[in-house]
Amino acid sequence: MDIASFIKDAAKGNAAAQKCLFDRFADPMMAVCCRYIKNREDAEEMLLDGFFKFFRHLPGFTYQGEAALYSWIKTIMVRECLMFLRKKNVFTMQAEVEAEQITMETDVLANLSAEEIFSLIIQLPVGYRTVFNLHVIEGMDHKEIAGELGIAEGTSKSQLSKAKALLQKMLLQKGISYGQRKTQ
Repeated sequence: MDIASFIKDAAKGNAAAQKCLFDRFADPMMAVCCRYIKNREDAEEMLLDGFFKFFRHLPGFTYQGEAALYSWIKTIMVRECLMFLRKKNVFTMQAEVEAEQITMETDVLANLSAEEIFSLIIQLPVGYRTVFNLHVIEGMDHKEIAGELGIAEGTSKSQLSKAKALLQKMLLQKGISYGQRKTQ
């Protein structure tokens, strides 16, 4: 069976088709949830909540290809994670001392593996991490981020700037510099 057939059957409540869709998309969606939610158990809960919402709204979905389906499921997961962060009141914008200005090559992250980048991103404070993910990974602009999070556009820009500075500082603390990574 192809994805379109699974979608059609899952929309009708077919548990086997729903399981196949879950199995197909659970791992990449769990990675999305883990980018926003640091605690794995909470991330798993968001994954399950997101799939529940996905299956509930599936009858109204028109399948237009796997990329569109993936994008829709990913959007559901991101929104579930953001709602979770707001409900737990752990989503606080970091207003601490201004991040130090650290000069470093701008493409240093491009030379790290996905696992190395993820391990650094997940260490960021919730506010920094959320804005960083929404802007850099999801491709949202600051106006969209501000609307999603209920913050000022300037706050979004500030959080992104501080997240980048903190990531650079973390790289320096780990002894990773652009030159070292490029030659390895």
